[in-house]
Amino acid sequence: MNKENFKLNVFSLSERIYPMVARMLGTIDAEDAIQEIMFKLWQRRKQVAKHPNIKGLVFLTARNYCIDVLRKKNPIVNDSSIHLTVLESPSIENSDLHWGELHTIIIQILKKLPKQQKEVFVMRDIDGYEFSEIASALRIKIDHTRVLVSRARKFIGTELEKKYNYERGKY
Repeated sequence: MNKENFKLNVFSLSERIYPMVARMLGTIDAEDAIQEIMFKLWQRRKQVAKHPNIKGLVFLTARNYCIDVLRKKNPIVNDSSIHLTVLESPSIENSDLHWGELHTIIIQILKKLPKQQKEVFVMRDIDGYEFSEIASALRIKIDHTRVLVSRARKFIGTELEKKYNYERGKY
């Protein structure tokens, strides 16, 4: 793989892996991590060129690199849900539920999700990855990725409904 092919096929994906790397390592370390990831991929460019799914390989390499860094640092558990942002909807003006409270409730609900469902949900609905990218990064089937996202969304919806109805006195 020459320099131009590497730029086109591998380096161009650095913007796509940034949200995942930033969520896992923090925004301060993300740019350095991406640089290291690209360097590792450049060193293995002959194997990368022969790989049938270069995009998946890049995502998997980025995820594994982040996990290695986190293991070395032995950090305090950093919940990725702090990166959630809740946008205020202009159609709901007089809601009893304030957006800050909703954000807190969603973070609490995400903590209840199984690890894999939470990871897939965050990658899909917050980071905006495609199902194929998530499946490649987590080494699972695309259908399983869809199931995990669906279950996570259903669980979150059910929990929000319970909380919302409880506060209104319907439960």
